Amino acid sequence: MNKRTSTALSTALTAALLLGTAGCSGGRQADGAHGKNLATANNGRVVGGVPQKGGTLTILSDQDFTHLDPARNWVVNGMDFGTRLLYRTLVSYKAAPGTAGSELVPDLATDLGTPSDGARTWTFHLKPGIKYEDGTPITAQDIKYNVERSFSPDLPGGADYAARYLKDAEGYQGPAGGRHLDSIRTPDDRTLVFELRRPFAEFPNVTVMPTFAPVPKTKDTGPQYDNRPFSSGPYKIETYQRNKKLVLVRNTHWDPGTDPIRKAYPDRLVMVMGLRANQIDDRMVASRGADASTVPWYALRPESAGKVLPRADVRERLLAESTNCTDMVQMHTGRAPFNEVKVRQAVQYALDKEAVATSSGGPAFNDVSTAYMPAALFGGKQPDSLGIPTTGDAARARQLLKEAGKANGFTTTMTVSNGDKGRAEAIQQALAKAGIKVTIETVDPSAFYATIGDTAHRTDMVYTGWCPDYPSGSTFLPFVFDGRYIKDKGNSGNHSLFRDAATMRRMDEIAAMTDAGKAAAAWRKLDGEILAKAPAVPVLVRRYPLVVGTNVAGAYGQTSFGGQLDYASVGLKDPAKSEG
Repeated sequence: MNKRTSTALSTALTAALLLGTAGCSGGRQADGAHGKNLATANNGRVVGGVPQKGGTLTILSDQDFTHLDPARNWVVNGMDFGTRLLYRTLVSYKAAPGTAGSELVPDLATDLGTPSDGARTWTFHLKPGIKYEDGTPITAQDIKYNVERSFSPDLPGGADYAARYLKDAEGYQGPAGGRHLDSIRTPDDRTLVFELRRPFAEFPNVTVMPTFAPVPKTKDTGPQYDNRPFSSGPYKIETYQRNKKLVLVRNTHWDPGTDPIRKAYPDRLVMVMGLRANQIDDRMVASRGADASTVPWYALRPESAGKVLPRADVRERLLAESTNCTDMVQMHTGRAPFNEVKVRQAVQYALDKEAVATSSGGPAFNDVSTAYMPAALFGGKQPDSLGIPTTGDAARARQLLKEAGKANGFTTTMTVSNGDKGRAEAIQQALAKAGIKVTIETVDPSAFYATIGDTAHRTDMVYTGWCPDYPSGSTFLPFVFDGRYIKDKGNSGNHSLFRDAATMRRMDEIAAMTDAGKAAAAWRKLDGEILAKAPAVPVLVRRYPLVVGTNVAGAYGQTSFGGQLDYASVGLKDPAKSEG
């Protein structure tokens, strides 16, 4: 899934002093008095105890959602919010801290699906008694309809697993005009049958995606559905003022007897948008008055580490689970100069990853990345197949540019979310030492993916990232480097526009493997082979630091949603103390 880009950043000198020195990649720690990372003390734990039912949980944000429409929602924090509060999917993740949060559990479905025909066909049955916010029943046809509408050209940006795996889906453009996919059958209102183009044992993991949430055809408003998704979850939208405020209230037709995942503790959730990121951090640290019943929408800015890590009382409210997502500099391999592999390799050598990590809060909040896939997909430790110093090698970069006929360097432009400007400046300074002059173009986070997803008008470099949707190489490398699914608009994942026949052929071979262990080993090997061709430079794997209010309970970083706060379980210690 697309990685959410962060709030405003700058070089965190104070944080770097607090966090100690950085060693080699993969073993870097932010040492406290006992040699442990102070930021991760609450990993795998629940902060604040068990919530009480009632009250208003407030969320502070500096931005609006990228998308709330389940056909378009494929950004990690939006997926967490949408699928835990507003709509249910066929299958979901257990609401639990730590590794238990990666367990697949049935949601709308009665089980995790039944395979047949060698895992080419998957059948799901819906639970009885599941309803929308108006009391009407949720049907199998509604889930089929949302999967189909995710193909619509006017609804770009969503997960494209259906396009990749459903039989005879090539060229399908959505349900407009009564066109439907024969590879999704609904024999009755509670049965869904998916026919795939090839065996796919991981298909239940795919049905966690918002694409597999129900949308009734009568409520579909096309692109405007983003403003008012129709609820199948525990809450419904009372009001939504874009870029200002979202208010959720209870969906009285949600039946907790059909939903063991979502606890729905608060009576209301109020998201206040358009705030300044530094103000949000300061309010969360202080936790005064109404802010005691408040959580942040996004992670701490790196420069706020100095206000958090030295204070034991604030660290008690700090969550910093790994996002399991890899930040990357992706280069447009279809345009000069980045169509030349040695130019791309020069960027690999020039980039000072340690400087980027420092700008991102230092080793308490980041690990330098030496491969594309995160460590979890390598059995716990990323390989370093290229052996490039994490501080870069400008001399080698200049030599590669000379060999590519660019001895005098060149000028280019890189697009980043305005929250990633600090990281971009660190990259800019490092590349300048090799003669690569980078102009930084910043974009509001809510428009970032639409901007870089316009392949005809985007810049030659982008700073973004990718998170595996579940623990498999099949949900990482094909989405970032398979050139067959590049779109003119709403392009997602493959922002290097990498089209390499040998790579795509090998992806198909691995996907056809029936031995999961051999497939995992093959994905790991392919990671290094793509890295040598340098369509992108892996930079960081970040943690996700969040400070919650003193009246907040049931808080933990959900590892399956990139360390985001799990809205399925969070609530308040004393609801009477909340406001709003």
